[in-house]
Amino acid sequence: MEQERQFSADQLNRYSRHIMLSQVGKKGQAKLLDARVLLIGAGGLGSPAAFYLAAAGVGTLGVVDSDVVDVTNLQRQILHTTADVGRPKVESAKATIEGLNPDVKVEAHRIRLGPENVGELFSKYDVICDGADNFATRYLINDAAWFAGKPVVHGSIFQFEGQATVIAPHLGGPCYRCLYPEQPPEDLAPG
Repeated sequence: MEQERQFSADQLNRYSRHIMLSQVGKKGQAKLLDARVLLIGAGGLGSPAAFYLAAAGVGTLGVVDSDVVDVTNLQRQILHTTADVGRPKVESAKATIEGLNPDVKVEAHRIRLGPENVGELFSKYDVICDGADNFATRYLINDAAWFAGKPVVHGSIFQFEGQATVIAPHLGGPCYRCLYPEQPPEDLAPG
C-alpha cells in the first residue's frame, strides 16, 4: 500500500501553482520532490535548467562540472554572480540552488565526466540532463545512459539557435547515436 506524501504548509504554499494544475496536482508534485536529476554542466545550458528544476521542486539535483566561474561567462551562466568568479561552478551552483529552494538537495560533483566515473554516477539518478559543451561528452552520456536505461534531456545552443531533445530509447525512441551516428570533429563545437 502506497502512502500519500504529506506536504508541509510551506510546501503547499510554494508549490500551490503546480498543485492546482490537474496535470500535476499533489501526486505530481510528490513525484518531483522524490525525483533525482543529474545535470551535466553548470554553464550556459545547465544554469537555466538548474534554476527551473530547483524552482519546480525536483528533490535532488546532482551537478557535475570541473570548471570555475569566469567573468566572461556571467552574461549567460545565470547560476553564478560576480562574487563567484574563480569559485568552482558546483559550489556556486549549490549555494544558488539551495538559496532558491531549501527543499532541493544538491549533490556537487566537481569532476570531469569520463568513462571511469559515468556508470557509478548515472546509477544514482533517475534522469540525466545533458548540458555538455563538447561532442565527446555527449556521446559518452548517450552510451552510459543507454546501458543504464536512463532518459537524457539533451540541450544545445549556437548563437541564437537552440534545441532540446528527450533521448529515451528504452521508451521506444532513438538514442543520440541513432540520430547522429558519426561524432563530428571537436572544432565544430564552439568553445
